[in-house]
Amino acid sequence: MVTPLLADGRLDVSGLGRLVNHIIEGGVHGLFLLGTTGEAPDLSYEIRRELVKRVCTKIRMRKDDRRRMPILVGITDTVFAESVRMAEHAAHEGASAVVAAPPYYFAAGQPELLDYYWSLADHLPLPLFLYNMPSQVKVTIDVKTVMELSKHPNIIGLKDSSGNIGYFNACLHAFRDRSDFSVLMGPEEAMGEAVLMGADGGVCGGANMFPRLYADLYEAAVSKDVDRVRALQMRVMQVSSLIYGVGHHNSSFVKGVKCALSLMGICSDALAAPREPFNAEDRALIRRRLVELGVIDCKEKV
Repeated sequence: MVTPLLADGRLDVSGLGRLVNHIIEGGVHGLFLLGTTGEAPDLSYEIRRELVKRVCTKIRMRKDDRRRMPILVGITDTVFAESVRMAEHAAHEGASAVVAAPPYYFAAGQPELLDYYWSLADHLPLPLFLYNMPSQVKVTIDVKTVMELSKHPNIIGLKDSSGNIGYFNACLHAFRDRSDFSVLMGPEEAMGEAVLMGADGGVCGGANMFPRLYADLYEAAVSKDVDRVRALQMRVMQVSSLIYGVGHHNSSFVKGVKCALSLMGICSDALAAPREPFNAEDRALIRRRLVELGVIDCKEKV
């Protein structure tokens, strides 16, 4: 989930409420807060805690059958104690599990990662998902390291955002007989195929905009309905090429999602500093592409 922000850096509370409703009503099976799409490393701890509290409270207050929807909270940090503090806050607010990528800046070796995650899991009040995100943290959690860490009773799964299909398939093979350990696909373009091959699901940033699309794709893959998977995959690739292809920077994916959500009337397109929203030209391009996708009317104003 993105983190809706105002131009002054505060949480966009109204937008957050609309976004959570939009995502849940689209049929998703869980929420992941404070991940990459959520801009977690760029947010103050105050904003992170407020986001977790507001979302958990909103889920508890919903009157439908989805009120027990699992909430995963990112606790990635360069400081061990801060990861533990965020996990404690998440547990207090009623989250279901936490997610941690390796500490960034100084890249750790595999023995260091093993010791780090083992100790972290020992100190956490919630179950832990490993988060493999080498493009942002400069190190891969090797398959052998994941296998060793899976022996810890508090480490329950892996989210892989490496985009390396060989690595992902090696993980699927390693845990083919482990129903107690979940393997989740990060890049949404590969989620349908991954679930067909035995993955437990995907974490799709595009579900901020089009939750029903990704929920339907997941359910079609679980049902082994290959024809429907193929048709929905075409739509996913349309979204990817039209929305994520705008912009020229590493953060363009998040900018595209937030710009689209703004044009759809859901939340602000503000980003955490130092990143800035798309300029007028790129915003107009996103608008034209949402019209092409049939999401907004061509007569709507920017």
